[in-house]
Amino acid sequence: MTWKKITFLHLFGLLVLAGACKDEVDPSMFEIYTGPISTGYDVNLYHSDSAIVRIHLQAKKQLEFDTGDQEFPEGIDITFFDENGTITTTIRADKGFYMRNDNLYRGEGDVQVKNLEKEQSLSSEEMFWDPNAQKIYTEKFVTVTDKKTIIKGTGLEADEGFNEYKIFKPFDSRMIIPGEN
Repeated sequence: MTWKKITFLHLFGLLVLAGACKDEVDPSMFEIYTGPISTGYDVNLYHSDSAIVRIHLQAKKQLEFDTGDQEFPEGIDITFFDENGTITTTIRADKGFYMRNDNLYRGEGDVQVKNLEKEQSLSSEEMFWDPNAQKIYTEKFVTVTDKKTIIKGTGLEADEGFNEYKIFKPFDSRMIIPGEN
């Protein structure tokens, strides 16, 4: 056998063997990963102004994505303080999200906002907090309760301290009967 015949036979055999051993490639191996890049537990974030804590954010679990967005799958609690360090308002949600590009928080599930100074509360299934505009808002159903009244409606905008608010489509309000919870 000549050198050319041996090389040709080896090359032909390798090609046949390579073709026979070709595996199907799983296309999911080439999908871009979009899951969290880090996970934090028992998160406590503080925002201060002039060495005074103004906002405290707590969450049992925080997922961070490569976009800078965050998810708080086990709930989120945000507490606001006045210039004396006294708690004024709280926001609590079953699940929370932070959208970095918009600098916007969204709470969903059972969302509760409480203004401790005015003894009023707000409940909804979704609420947005815009730290830049210092506002909270929703387009969903809301119930606002204070010492004397219950107001229900759809859509709300308020300052982040829930001191002043506007319900866009109120449809039910009534006075609380003494002794009623």
